[in-house]
Amino acid sequence: MPEHLVFTLAASLAAMGELAGHERRGTLLWPGRSAVLGLVAAAQGIRREDRAGLAALEPLRVAVGVWDEGVPLRDYHTVETVPTAAAKRPDSRPEALRRAGQGTNTTITLRDYRVGVLYGVVLWGQPLAPLADALRQPAFALYLGRKSCPLAVPPSPRIVEAEGAVEALSNLQLPPFREGRRAPVLRLVASDEPLGANERREQRQDAVLDRGTWHFASRAVHVMHIGDRA
Repeated sequence: MPEHLVFTLAASLAAMGELAGHERRGTLLWPGRSAVLGLVAAAQGIRREDRAGLAALEPLRVAVGVWDEGVPLRDYHTVETVPTAAAKRPDSRPEALRRAGQGTNTTITLRDYRVGVLYGVVLWGQPLAPLADALRQPAFALYLGRKSCPLAVPPSPRIVEAEGAVEALSNLQLPPFREGRRAPVLRLVASDEPLGANERREQRQDAVLDRGTWHFASRAVHVMHIGDRA
């Protein structure tokens, strides 16, 4: 059977993508492809400006299992913004701030999070041992979305043989505080590849075009509900 790398993502706070505006940054219910590959890149010590290093991860296939999507939390805070006239179509936010100089404004913004999340990730499609080693001893701190969202436990990667993503996720090592009588069940799986007859297809804006300038494209995701949401 094919080899799959499976690991855990558990965090007290998480923020998983979404179209970003100036006043509100939302979050989806589970981490998308770009978030997972970004986390793996951080574990390997690949920096955002290392285009070749990031491109080497693109052949990986990704699936995410949702054990607990958490509950929503909204944070209000202030942010420095750049007037449209001063921005002049910059390639990035840092570039816009440099061009604006002292002509910036401060505004109240909203940030959405998920509290108490638990996910499992499956990777396959290229050599997995180096990725597992990096997740055991990551070069950079691993966080789930924003830097204010560090992982609650190590990802505990393991390489398993399985027919597909759903079977591979059955080998996930749950955190000690989520095991026992109240252990959660796998509710949903979202995958790069088809999962079966009961799946549906969704569109996600998480295919990386240029990570340095935060440019992403839409792609199809195969989603299957498995467990009871009660």
